[in-house]
Amino acid sequence: MTMDRKIEKKKGIQKKHIPYIAGAILIILVAGWLIFGNHSSKLNVEKDKISIQSVTKGEFNDYVRINGQVQPINIVQLSAIEGGMVEEKLVEEGAQVKAGQIIVRLTNPMLSLNILDSEAQLAEKQNFLRNTQVTMEQEKLRLRQERLQLELDVDRKKRKYLQYKQLYAEKLTSKEDYLQAKEDYEFSVNGLKLVLDRQKQDSIYRGLQVDQMEESLQNMRRNMLLVRQRSENLNIKAPVDGQLGLLEVEIGQNVGTGAKVGQISVLSDYKVEALIDEHYIDRVRTGLDATFERQDRNYALRVRKAYPEVREKQFKTDFVFVGERPDNIRAGQTYYINLQLGQPIEAVLIPRGAFYQYTGGQWIFVITSDGSKAVRRNITIGRQNPMYYEVTSGLEPGEKVITSSYDNYGEIQELILN
Repeated sequence: MTMDRKIEKKKGIQKKHIPYIAGAILIILVAGWLIFGNHSSKLNVEKDKISIQSVTKGEFNDYVRINGQVQPINIVQLSAIEGGMVEEKLVEEGAQVKAGQIIVRLTNPMLSLNILDSEAQLAEKQNFLRNTQVTMEQEKLRLRQERLQLELDVDRKKRKYLQYKQLYAEKLTSKEDYLQAKEDYEFSVNGLKLVLDRQKQDSIYRGLQVDQMEESLQNMRRNMLLVRQRSENLNIKAPVDGQLGLLEVEIGQNVGTGAKVGQISVLSDYKVEALIDEHYIDRVRTGLDATFERQDRNYALRVRKAYPEVREKQFKTDFVFVGERPDNIRAGQTYYINLQLGQPIEAVLIPRGAFYQYTGGQWIFVITSDGSKAVRRNITIGRQNPMYYEVTSGLEPGEKVITSSYDNYGEIQELILN
């Protein structure tokens, strides 16, 4: 008879517990490193390969340096009023022209035929109106002649009526003869009144009709001038005095009505055009002052217009001269302009440097007091000009900072200076 034996449990750490224990130890070590360890990454750099600048306090001059190009104060487009084929170019590009001077002559046979046809139609209408006027004048003369005839007839019949009236009173004629003479006289008087009324109405009507015809003739004459002006418009003329710039036509080329054929630069004065970074678009406004240096002299400019449209991260601004202009000023010259954006103020300053492209002005490496290392510090940069950045927080005058490029530092927190 067999008996079951009771198996006792093994005490202590068994082999199967080892992975769990190792995992717990690893977690404790990592937690301790995170809590008590020093994690700041460091990098050794050579002092002679970096740029170290001092933080100072001084006057911050709020301006921006830009390139500007001289342009004529105004450019007038040259367009064809009438379309046609280029027959002759009378002026070459770059020449000085006067207002009204013919630059290009066009030809248009169809327009010439239209002008002749319009002239013929106008002449026909003018002849018709003149014939109407002659007919009205003849009718006027006829009515005057009829009136004279009726006035004579009234006088004769009046005498006859008065004679028969006297004879009838003396019983020397019959009553019938007397009544006929009276009726004939009254009839002629009424007929004269009708002619007078018709003559009066005809005079009023004729006056209105003559005025209308005169107005029509005047309109036709003006139309005729406009028709003939179309022929003159085949000559493309300079609208203003200036210098002929682009002339984009060739002999034999067909030019459409209203097509641009060139431009004229008005050289009575000049302006300076500049492209400015869009960062300054909210600060550049009409009336701001600017200066530039040329031939060892300073000249003054003023913002004439800041265009709101941004292209390729830049916007255009026009400047006009204030006071003297440089000698031998020419369109196309380049000036280096200092545009004043605000009044000078006292501020904490650091020189401009390549570090800004990497940090965006949000942090910088500051040299420790013993000069042995540089540590990363958050800062705030406000305005900037071609020489300095304005520091609004994070730095004190007298401290030293690294302003050279940070491209090789990555996330380094501390630099060891050798």
